[in-house]
Amino acid sequence: MAVKNEKYVAYVGTYTHEHSIGIHIYDLDMKSGMMNERKVVNITNPSDLLVSKNKKFLYSITDDGVRAFQILADGDLKPMNEQWIGGMRGCYLDVDDENRYVFVGGYHDGRVSMLHLNEDGSVGEIADGIFHKGVGRSAADRSSRPHVNCVKVTPDQGYLCAVDGGLDHVKVYKIDYENGKLHLADIIHGDLESAPKMIRFSKDGKNAYVLNELKNTIDVYNYFRDENGPEFERIQKISTQTGKDDYSSSQNMEFSPDGQYLYCSNAGPNEVAVFKRNAETGELSRVFVTRISGDFPKALAVFPDNRHFMSLNHESNEICTFVINYEKKYALMNGKPQKIDKPNCVYIHKLEQ
Repeated sequence: MAVKNEKYVAYVGTYTHEHSIGIHIYDLDMKSGMMNERKVVNITNPSDLLVSKNKKFLYSITDDGVRAFQILADGDLKPMNEQWIGGMRGCYLDVDDENRYVFVGGYHDGRVSMLHLNEDGSVGEIADGIFHKGVGRSAADRSSRPHVNCVKVTPDQGYLCAVDGGLDHVKVYKIDYENGKLHLADIIHGDLESAPKMIRFSKDGKNAYVLNELKNTIDVYNYFRDENGPEFERIQKISTQTGKDDYSSSQNMEFSPDGQYLYCSNAGPNEVAVFKRNAETGELSRVFVTRISGDFPKALAVFPDNRHFMSLNHESNEICTFVINYEKKYALMNGKPQKIDKPNCVYIHKLEQ
């Protein structure tokens, strides 16, 4: 549970639109579960953003590459620099725990980019870049070409997982930190026409969870590494749906801060499903599903108190917050929706006291 005097902000990225110009900064009220917009930082199309492990810097996708910001004491953002990624505009990014490199996934060109991070937190030159090759479901179907939806560093910091929704698999690269290179170490093959969207790891690092956009499922894996490299053993496949909605598309998946619950949003039925993770086996069981009263929940985030969550509803241009009752297995909307144009992504950041 969040301590009463802790303060948090939420950074929300939006597509550049008539009334929206970038990253919106919200103050979060842990007691009420409400959020109040403070300011907007000008940047083009921040489709993904995150805060470094040391909490000093924010990195964001932009049309021209990756932009770095210094996070000020009150949560405001001070622009630092911007670097081209060597390909078309990215859609997802991650950084290693020691802030040595930033990794970018490219949906449009199927490229994984690796860029140096300088000691002052700014983004350096390109270290490495790999284009995914091949055809997934059909040579005539554009969606079956390589599309890197997500990049995620493994908990042990040894590998980078590149989730390719067009090829129905996750490529696992060994990270050569010294030489700034990526080397293919493994491929996690998903089901045909599953279209993997993203990967998340449990807080203890023992399990990996892959969300499949078209199959509306979560694949659960045991994860470990030995002398031969990384090992992913699939132990469960669970549906994200309560029914058989032909128009459902799984969009986002995030753990609660305590690591006990996994949240998944589905566009189409416009709902969020909440799963409980078995701490011993890593397997999931559905707790409840709630409608989000909006259209296309593209992203979500669970508040640090583990008792509230927000849904970013991309097509209805709003953020809705909810109060969670795990014991009685339901969630209720908490106040009126916050109007915002085309929200894409969100990161909750704890302010230094």
